Amino acid sequence: MQRYFMPEGRLFSTVSNRRTLSSKTNLEAAAERGEIIEGLALNCDTAHNLTVDLGCMKGIIPRLEGAVGIKEGTVRDIALISRVGKPICFVIDGFTTNSHGEMIALLSRRKAQELCFSQLISRLKAGDIIEARVTHLEPFGAFCDIGCGCVALLPIDTISVSRISHPKDRFRCGDDIKAIIKSIVDGKITLSQKELLGTWEQNAELFSTGETVSGIVRSVENYGIFVELAPNLAGLAELKSGVAVGQNTSVYIKSILPDKMKVKLIIIDSFYSPDNYLPIKYFVDEGHIDSWQYSPKTCSRVISTEF
Repeated sequence: MQRYFMPEGRLFSTVSNRRTLSSKTNLEAAAERGEIIEGLALNCDTAHNLTVDLGCMKGIIPRLEGAVGIKEGTVRDIALISRVGKPICFVIDGFTTNSHGEMIALLSRRKAQELCFSQLISRLKAGDIIEARVTHLEPFGAFCDIGCGCVALLPIDTISVSRISHPKDRFRCGDDIKAIIKSIVDGKITLSQKELLGTWEQNAELFSTGETVSGIVRSVENYGIFVELAPNLAGLAELKSGVAVGQNTSVYIKSILPDKMKVKLIIIDSFYSPDNYLPIKYFVDEGHIDSWQYSPKTCSRVISTEF
């Protein structure tokens, strides 16, 4: 069953999900098994009940079945409204007919989330690596679906070692990412990602002194310009007029100094580009991590994480 506990939308186009939606008989079998399936949320009425397209019929998710926390008032109705036009997960509670005599399915997203929590999320511990989907971006972090619409927060300072001004510098809503469980406190899950993006040495090995590479300006200080070469590696460039935060750059690598954990750069050119996202490379993407040290062992400054 754990294969069903994925971020919403991941199950929607699978062969098994399409097969389930292909006939009433298959829907009834899925209901009997208590299987989590996905359909497209078509609309949300004035009472905040969701109508879902099941292919061979329509389904209804009553408001109180829309998410864990709706009934208790700990989750706002925006969690339901925001699903319109998107795939949504649920289990089938049963079947009935509407006022026109048409058969409809009674659905519960809340029960799907409770299954996800009891069979997957409750078993997670700090240091576990999981899959997540970015659902919402705020200045302080990225909210991520870690299964069946269950949400965890990826704070901005855990996204990467290279500092960014906003999570939108790294992600778009809908991005599928890898993350690591940083903490679980009173049922609230906090994520991290920087531990999966490689150490300073692993990232520095991708570059060589004397070559010219691309980067993104992340900070302009009175002593130099910080240019991100990779999400977990930034270098310091000499000051140059006309350079602004967020610009793409071509930079000459002057030196790479592991003992000081520094990369010295010279900016050749800077410019604005509509696509200023550096690709994310995962050096670890599954399993569990107990501890991680970013800094080289020869460096006096230690940057590390203990889970």
